[in-house]
Formats: sequence, C-alpha cells, structure tokens
Amino acid sequence: MASLDLTVDGGIAKLMLNNPARLNAFTPDMLAQLESHCAALERDPDVRCVIVAGEGERAFCAGADITAWAPLSPFDFARHWVRDGHRIFDRLARLSKPTIAVIHAHAFGGGLELAACCDIRVMGSAATLALPESQVGIVPGWSGTQRLARLLPEPMLKEMALFGRRISAERALSCGFVAEVAEMPFAAALEIAGKLLTTSPRATEVAKYMIHAAAGEDRDAMIEALGSGMIAASADKAEGVTAFTEKRKPVFPGK
Repeated sequence: MASLDLTVDGGIAKLMLNNPARLNAFTPDMLAQLESHCAALERDPDVRCVIVAGEGERAFCAGADITAWAPLSPFDFARHWVRDGHRIFDRLARLSKPTIAVIHAHAFGGGLELAACCDIRVMGSAATLALPESQVGIVPGWSGTQRLARLLPEPMLKEMALFGRRISAERALSCGFVAEVAEMPFAAALEIAGKLLTTSPRATEVAKYMIHAAAGEDRDAMIEALGSGMIAASADKAEGVTAFTEKRKPVFPGK
C-alpha cells in the first residue's frame, strides 16, 4: 500500500514517500498522512530537522496519482483534491523546523511542488524537474504557479508549465532553487541536517519566521508569531495573566 512514513532518529526526522510502484505519486491517504505527520512534528521538541525523500530509484515523486483525482467531479476536484492538497502542503512549508527535500530522482508536478515547500533542496545529478500537468489537461494546483513563482525565475517556470520542458539539476542549481547537486543526495542532506544539531533551536526557528515574513510565506501569521513570542516573555504578560486568575485589575510594570 502507498504510504508516507515518518521516522525520527537523533533529532532528525525522515518523511519517506512510499509508493515506488507508481513513482511515489500522492494518494489521498498519503496526503492525510502528511498532514498528520506535520502536526506531530510541530509538537515534537526533540526534532531539529525534517528530511523529505522518496523510496525507489525512478522518482522522488511524480505528483498526484491520476487514478485518485480523475473520477472526481469538477467541484470535488477543486474543493477537496486541490484545496486540501494546497492546505496540507502549506502545513509542511510553514513547519517551525527546518526542512530539506532530497530530490534523488525526477520530481514532477505535485512532487516538484512538495520539494518547493521545503526550506532547501538537495538534488541528484541525473534528476530533473517538470510541471507536466498541461499534458493531461489540468494546471498546477498545489502552489506550482504561486510558491514556485517566488523561487524560480519566471522564464524557467514558464518553460515547465507552458512548454512542458524538463529542468536539469545543473540549471536548478544555477538559479539557486537547489542548494547542492550530489551523487549521493541523501547522504548530503544528512550532513547538512547534522550541522543543525549544534545550533540554537530557538534562534533557528525565529530566523525561519523572519525569512518567511520577508518572503511572503504566510506573512501575517509569521509577524504575529514573532510579536506574540516577544510579548509572552514580558513581565506585562505575566502580570496580566496573574491579575486575571486573581480577579483583579492588572498593574503593568512595562517590562
């Protein structure tokens, strides 16, 4: 059965797409599992980094399983498949933990959109990127025309989405979409993730919030998270909560 498996070892979590018979294409169950895993990872204080990778040699992820969405009515396709997938991918993009996508083989459609949700990407030298949706009469629906437009040059994105061209690892590296091209991309990702274990968890988390606020990734929530975290550490907040529980008017010290 297709699944999305989560393991945690030494502070590094691994999310593995496990549907190699169908090039790790996303099924509804895999989407639901991704949402559940993201919720668990967000609340696990021992996880410092999340690596997203795929089983098998032929593909990182070929996108959405066409047999899952093809029978849907237009309204169900838009309301559930596209909107649910978009919401779940956003959940991954907005994790407080740093994330690394290991594109060891081809990443097409939703697979490329999944990789784009991660903070950085490591790519195999023979892997390629593509948005082939137009070949089956649809358009990218899980942020391929939105988040990818912030991460890729417009002409390159149009090459994939309009003309169906594949982008090589070298071109993806040259425009900054991937951090590294490696013959052993999973090992390279593990090395990068290992360096996080020596850094401050809180500093890393806040830095991610600040960058996301600047880049427009859930900007409003990021700004409010930063402000709320700062005020939660104040003496005013402590006095306000104490006064509420004691049923009296607060006397704020302004600290």
